[in-house]
Amino acid sequence: MTLSVDTVDDRLVVTVSGELDLESDELLQRTLSDALADTDGGLELDLAGVDFCDCSALNVLLEVHHRARADAKHLVLRATSPAVRRLLDLTGTLPLFTAGLDGTPGPGEEPPSPSAAAGDASGDELAVENAQLHRALETRASIDLARGILMASYRLTAQQSWQVLVTASQHSNTKLHLLADAVLQTTDGRALAKPLADHLATAVRVHTGSAQGGF
Repeated sequence: MTLSVDTVDDRLVVTVSGELDLESDELLQRTLSDALADTDGGLELDLAGVDFCDCSALNVLLEVHHRARADAKHLVLRATSPAVRRLLDLTGTLPLFTAGLDGTPGPGEEPPSPSAAAGDASGDELAVENAQLHRALETRASIDLARGILMASYRLTAQQSWQVLVTASQHSNTKLHLLADAVLQTTDGRALAKPLADHLATAVRVHTGSAQGGF
């Protein structure tokens, strides 16, 4: 992962490229936190160069987003990659960042100021965003716990556990956090429904290249 921080008017733009995973979380967290503390006008992220992003990186983004809101600042996505957008779609967190995604400026155009966007937002819109953020912070915990269970059960790496969940979620047409909740219920002795169990077992074989047993 590589990062750069640049000043644009009263905002800081953090450009990230490479892979965002557990190994890069500490540097990403420190860089975003320092940049947020150094800006009064808001923080913009350019993630167009990110070719892999897992839930641990999403945790960092959500935490910084939460801190920005608490400080009356904005965290806006200036640009994104398919990998990042897929993660936001799967976890239902895309609405938290759609201002940056849908309003990405064209060549030679300046993006709208986060402070101006804050002035246009109604109380209802802020209430909705707060509710979305609260839900995202809650569901990320179950996803991380489910990854831990998969890692212990199948001897997966952190990246493999994420890929297994994503693949099983897509193929079973099940939202990621609902799949994670189902995996967590197995700790109480409940068996996964056969379709989900089959999708997880298939995903494990795909991402490990081995014929491991069912969940």
